[in-house]
Order: sequence, then C-alpha cells, then structure tokens
Amino acid sequence: MNAVTIVLIEDDDGHARLVEKNLRRAGVSNPITRCADGERAVQCLFGGGCAGHLLVLLDLNLPDMSGIDILQRLKTDPKLGRTPVVVLTTNDDKIEVQRCYDLGCNVYITKPVDYEHFSNAVQQLGLFLAVVQIPETA
Repeated sequence: MNAVTIVLIEDDDGHARLVEKNLRRAGVSNPITRCADGERAVQCLFGGGCAGHLLVLLDLNLPDMSGIDILQRLKTDPKLGRTPVVVLTTNDDKIEVQRCYDLGCNVYITKPVDYEHFSNAVQQLGLFLAVVQIPETA
C-alpha cells in the first residue's frame, strides 16, 4: 500500500490514537491524515488538502455532520469515487450497515467496545490494508 495516504475521519481522540497505534503495530507505515470532524474531512477530501492515492477510514458518528453524507459525496464524486472507504464505527445496526454498502463503502467494521478487542480488530485491519491494492484517483 505504498504511496497511499490513509485519511482517518474520527472525532474521538482516544479512538484515533488507538487506530493509528495499532495500524503501526500491524506494520502499516503509510502517512495518516486525521480529520476530527466532518468539515475538516470535506476540506481535506474535496478542497485539495488530501491529494494522491487515498484510503478513507470513516466514523459515521461525527459532531457536525453524518459520515453517511461524506460517504455518499465521496462515492458520487467523479475524481474520488473509486477511493476505498472502510467504515469504522460503533453503530452495528443492520439497516445502517446495508445503507453504507448500498452507498459504496468497501468494508464495514463495528468498533468493539472492549479496548483489547478494539486493538485486535484494528491490527487485523492493518494486516488487511497491507495487502490491498488501491486504485488511482481520476
């Protein structure tokens, strides 16, 4: 996954640190750009702040807008529509899961509540990301 920037859209500081720490433990050395709210994510993704090959880790529960709105906008954008999106959220509602896949998310992961299980899940995600092929943006 060389030359790919991971855009982490996560408002919870603790979750963001945990994700980055465990991705690093799994051997992921890619740059990680964190957006702590939806507005920053929109500026990064659509305002040119995040350029090049991207992979998005998206929390759905943001303080200022829905992650669903970001997902929908991203997947319908002509330049960024192929960008892989991993939804990483606490919401395990089956309707929400289906909605995210219908909108084009590539993977939906429910964050485990337990610290140890959450760390483990992110490390496994890191191992997965290490072998994923990322398409070029248009």
